[in-house]
Amino acid sequence: MNRRTCLKTLAAAGLLGPSKLLASVTNAIPGAESVENLPKIKGTITLYLGRGEGGLYEDILEAIEKRNPDLKLKIRRGPSSALANTIVAESGAGLKRADVFWAIDSGSIGRVVHDANAEPLPSNIRTLLKPEFQRESWAPISGRIRTLPYNTNRVTPEDLPKSILDLPDSGLKIGWAPAYAAFQSFVTALLLTEGEKTTRDWLRAMRSKARSFAGELNVVMAVASGDLDIGLANHYYSLRLKKGRPDAPLALGFTHNDAGCLLNASGVVLMKSRPETHLFLRYLLTKEVQSYLSREAYEIPLVAGLEPPKGLPPISEIKPPKVDLDKLANMKPTLALLRDTGIL
Repeated sequence: MNRRTCLKTLAAAGLLGPSKLLASVTNAIPGAESVENLPKIKGTITLYLGRGEGGLYEDILEAIEKRNPDLKLKIRRGPSSALANTIVAESGAGLKRADVFWAIDSGSIGRVVHDANAEPLPSNIRTLLKPEFQRESWAPISGRIRTLPYNTNRVTPEDLPKSILDLPDSGLKIGWAPAYAAFQSFVTALLLTEGEKTTRDWLRAMRSKARSFAGELNVVMAVASGDLDIGLANHYYSLRLKKGRPDAPLALGFTHNDAGCLLNASGVVLMKSRPETHLFLRYLLTKEVQSYLSREAYEIPLVAGLEPPKGLPPISEIKPPKVDLDKLANMKPTLALLRDTGIL
């Protein structure tokens, strides 16, 4: 989908223009605000934006700017982890150049929250989110869950491992992307839930069984083409591929209540607590933006009253592990372990 088409989609959803239909629907959904009911944003906001999601975040920002002509967004772009390091360094030097930090993973967010004097969220923003995603110092914007995409011509549901720890002994051709941030967050969750020895043993066993790729989209494409039986990837890569290729022999597999089905999130940290930054965050949590992210990016809405993207089972059925997302920020043990086991 190109940029112009994305903007047309947002316009049709009401973000770029009035929509009485959406306003009436929104009124029936507790917790979900509509852009139609929000004041205009005025002023300048310096946004540190983590790269990701194929430009869809950029389209949302452009739409917000178009709707708010008195808003000036000054955007600094880069990998979420690099921007988090920059914010921490600036904070250590007594500077706060960023007003808002929007990151694609909770690990980067946790680093900023812990080490850069982030501002607490106003209660009226926290309560827009589902109770399990309400945080004191950052707002989850959209969720992503770890999956085992598999080729339906080569693998049956009965062949899928019940636990991520069973994957090395499954006899399946496996693909993964160890350098990818989402994979490293998964390994961090494995360390938190299973301990260092079990995680080390699992990585060593997987090293000789798994083929490495540069990114998780490449993993999913190799599964769909039949080069792999199964892969490790965030859910939305498979759903996006299936949208473009409905007949692709690709399905989502899940483990249950372990790091293999970790529910992670993108999110926003307020570095400066001002009316314009509060309003900007409320725009990101509106029904229109959340629905757009679900429909076009296949991300999981975290605002109360909105459904998961089409093709993804309810989260209650998947049963992700209970992992404090803030603890995913400590990546040093993960990176050391990946290097020590020869994965990186």
